[in-house]
Amino acid sequence: MNVLLIEDDDQTAAFICRALEEVGESVTRCSSAHEGLLSAVDPAIDIIIFDRLLPGMDGLDAVRVLRQSNVKTPILMLTALSGIDDRVDGLNAGADDYMVKPFAFSELHARLRALLRRQPMVDTQLQLRVGALTLDRTTQQVARDGTPIDLPPREYRILEYLMDHAGQVVTRTMLLEKIWGFRFDPKTSLVQTHVSRLRAKVDKPFGHDLIKTVRGAGYVISDA
Repeated sequence: MNVLLIEDDDQTAAFICRALEEVGESVTRCSSAHEGLLSAVDPAIDIIIFDRLLPGMDGLDAVRVLRQSNVKTPILMLTALSGIDDRVDGLNAGADDYMVKPFAFSELHARLRALLRRQPMVDTQLQLRVGALTLDRTTQQVARDGTPIDLPPREYRILEYLMDHAGQVVTRTMLLEKIWGFRFDPKTSLVQTHVSRLRAKVDKPFGHDLIKTVRGAGYVISDA
């Protein structure tokens, strides 16, 4: 996911950015509400983390501005203000969730993913392409350089997910959750085995790898 973090505290921002990047998310950080408002209109942003106490403008006012501007991107408000009234004000201003500092990163990440799952899928691409590799969702046909590639259902879904996130790191955990529906780590080589089989069909015969391993993180599909 592409996360926009609007947080003026350097230490907190560095922690969140590092932790999100370690699990394969992409993060853009802004340190003021004004800078955040300019970045929030980017359609590539999937979700926004908004601090409440920001220089120049209260986070609540900034969230109201976004909603009045018809920006529908999910917003999680992250703040030290923990009162019931503070939470209610945040949600009434247009935030989709409210989390109090200090926080556990595992919970923050889970909340972000939950917010994204609530969003309806729109403008789904029926045909995906990475370099000379194509995937047609309507026929479930895959081809590279015009050569058809026959994939069993699980490998097809892995490839579809990777191509949906082309250029982004997809972690082992993300694949376990998306493809197998696991909410836990089964401590097996399930993902590695299926990705290896997929590579043998998508990459090996063509002499140029599109699916690459990002050591310690996961996989990325790219023509670069």
